[in-house]
Amino acid sequence: MSGCYIHIPFCAQKCSYCDFHFSTNHAYQDEMVDALCAELAIRSTTWTNENFQTIYFGGGTPSILTSVQLQKLIDCVKSNYQVSDSVEITLECNPDDCSPAHLIAWKELGVNRLSIGIQSFHDHQLEWMNRSHKAADGLNAVLHAKEVGFDELSLDIMYGLPGMTLEEWKEQLFGIIALAPEHISAYCLTVEQKTALSKWVKEGKLTVSSNEQQSEQFEALVTTLKSAGYEQYEISNFAREGKYSRHNTSYWKGAKYLGIGPSAHGFDQTKRYWNQANNKVYLNEIKQGRLPETVEILSPFDRFNEAIMIGLRTKWGVSTTQLFKLVSPDPEWFQIVKDYEDKHLLIQTEENIVLTEAGRLLADAIASDLFILEN
Repeated sequence: MSGCYIHIPFCAQKCSYCDFHFSTNHAYQDEMVDALCAELAIRSTTWTNENFQTIYFGGGTPSILTSVQLQKLIDCVKSNYQVSDSVEITLECNPDDCSPAHLIAWKELGVNRLSIGIQSFHDHQLEWMNRSHKAADGLNAVLHAKEVGFDELSLDIMYGLPGMTLEEWKEQLFGIIALAPEHISAYCLTVEQKTALSKWVKEGKLTVSSNEQQSEQFEALVTTLKSAGYEQYEISNFAREGKYSRHNTSYWKGAKYLGIGPSAHGFDQTKRYWNQANNKVYLNEIKQGRLPETVEILSPFDRFNEAIMIGLRTKWGVSTTQLFKLVSPDPEWFQIVKDYEDKHLLIQTEENIVLTEAGRLLADAIASDLFILEN
C-alpha cells in the first residue's frame, strides 16, 4: 500500500504555536500548483508501478486552494500514476473554509475524507492561538459537512493548553463526541522554537501546563473516548468502527509514500527524502527541472529504530520478525524489553511488541531505550 502526500504551503494567517512550513503570501498560488504538478511528473519516472491507495492534501491549509487548483492536482496524480478506484482522498481544512458551496465542490472533486482543524471549542483559546475561525465556525463546519454527505470526518483538537483545567478538557471532549465524527485526532500542545507561543512563554505571558496536567488530560482523553466507542489505534488517533485514516496508517506501518511540495517528506523503505522548506527555492529548482531534495540512505539500524519509534505508537505494535531481519539485538536489548514488560508498560509476544495503556504515556522514552546505535 502506497500513498501520495501533497503539501500546500499557504495559510490565511500564522497560528501562534505552529512551526510547519507555509506562507501567508498567496500571490503565486497558481505558480505553486503548476510546480507541484511538475514535481509529480518528474518523480513518476522513478516511482513506477505505484498504485496509490491514498492521496492526502496537507499543509499549510489545503482548503485555501480553489476547486480548479485542487482538481488540477488530483488530475496530475491520476495522469502520472496508477490510482486505486477506492482511493481515499483527504483534505485538511479550516472550519471557516467549510461553507456549503466549498463542501459540495470538494465532494464533486472526489474528496471523500475531511480533516477539520477544530483545535478548541472556546473562543478565548482560539484567539491566543491566532486561529482564523471562531468556536461557532467549528460546529457549523461539521454540521454542514454532514449535510453535504461527508461520512468520513476527522476532527483535530488540542489539550495541554495554558490554563486548561481537567474539567474544561472533559467539556471539550464531550463537545466533540456530541458531533459524532468517525475519527478524532487529539494532540498535546508543544512549545516549538521560533514561534509566537515560545516567545510568550519565555516572557511569562503564558504558562504551559505541567507534565502532570498533560498526563492527567491524556488519561481522561483515552478513557472518555473509549467509553464513547472510539478505539485508540495510535497514541493521538481514535476511530469508530475501524474508520482509521488509511493514509496515516500506512505511515505507521512503514509503507512507501510519495511526498510532493516544499518541505514534504517521502519514503521508500530504504531511503527517505525531504524537499527544501523554502517556497522560492522550491519553485526555482522545479523550473530548472531539478528536485529540491535532500536524500538519506537508511541503514538497517536506521530502519530498525524508525520501526520501533513509529510502530510502538500504534495498537499493532512493532513486528519483531521484521525488526530482527534488520538487526540482531544483543542480550542487553532483550533485558530492557523484559524490564519494561515486568513494569507492565509493554507486552511481548512471539510476533510483536505492543505498549500497554500505561506504556503509551512513556512511548518516546521507551522507544529511545530500544533504539540500537550503529557501531
